[in-house]
Amino acid sequence: MGRSGSTLVERILGATPGVCGLGEVAQIWQRLGRDDVCSCGRLLSACDFWSAVGAEAFGGWHTVDLDRMSEQQSRLEALRMQPRLAGSRLPPELRAVIQRHAEHYARIYRAASAVSGSEVIVDSSKFSGLAFCLRWLPDLDLRVVHLVRDPRGVAFSFAKRVKQPPRDGCDEMPRLAPARSAMYWAVQNSAFGLMAWSCRRTAGRGADGPAPVRLCRLRYEDFVADPAAGLRTLADFAGVQPSAVELSDLDAGRVRLDLSHSVAGNPMRFVAGDIRLRADEAWRTGLVPRQRFAVTAICAPWLARYGYLGSGRPAARAVAGAQPAPR
Repeated sequence: MGRSGSTLVERILGATPGVCGLGEVAQIWQRLGRDDVCSCGRLLSACDFWSAVGAEAFGGWHTVDLDRMSEQQSRLEALRMQPRLAGSRLPPELRAVIQRHAEHYARIYRAASAVSGSEVIVDSSKFSGLAFCLRWLPDLDLRVVHLVRDPRGVAFSFAKRVKQPPRDGCDEMPRLAPARSAMYWAVQNSAFGLMAWSCRRTAGRGADGPAPVRLCRLRYEDFVADPAAGLRTLADFAGVQPSAVELSDLDAGRVRLDLSHSVAGNPMRFVAGDIRLRADEAWRTGLVPRQRFAVTAICAPWLARYGYLGSGRPAARAVAGAQPAPR
């Protein structure tokens, strides 16, 4: 779900040796079509990194039918498709279509790995539809982080005006009414719950079934409260080792962010240099009572499940899935 801190988490994990963050790759087809700005400050068409990735993956972005990829994305990654993709079998024709679609993303990941020299690629795409498609690729080591933020914080963030670099005549990020963002939040987190259930149910189902996937649930609030511990959890999940300097900085509540090549995300993707980490609890006073009540009522079952009601404050933990295939 958007406004959940994924850009910050990706930037911090992306600073780990052997890791390359790409931003929200699910948006790449539309971003390339508009020739949007990479987080390095250049247009995507002028960015050396993304030009090299396109050449490595497809022989150049000009060979990819961007409109067709966008159309397939809206159809195959849609919420209505996910119950089918959560099963242990797909009709051969549909499985072939899903795999061809997902392979375009896998080629981007492999190319980014080759260009950056990084073993682990981080795609901070928010929605579960892409992950449901990717798990049908037999040779992709897919590990999914389910990042959760208190829906009242998400709702307050969506209600604010957030500036972004001008794009297609829009200089603000999309806004949502609190009740609407709460409904989206509930649906998206339910979808990741479906994925966790599916991973347990379909583990070891053979060559015709989905590939093994591991999932890790991480609360944004826990990550910001102890970012060094959060990074250790994510790095262990990804199979990499954070540097001692990075962990020391995080223990001190700060992080140094280098220039990146994020294709999409919130405006923080453009930030470089030293930043201080702090919890954003503005929603506690910023949401008016009726908005807070509405969001709490809509999301109550998930608030309890994720430890946002009562005194429980669980940390990040692995939640589901079979062991991944060897790297």
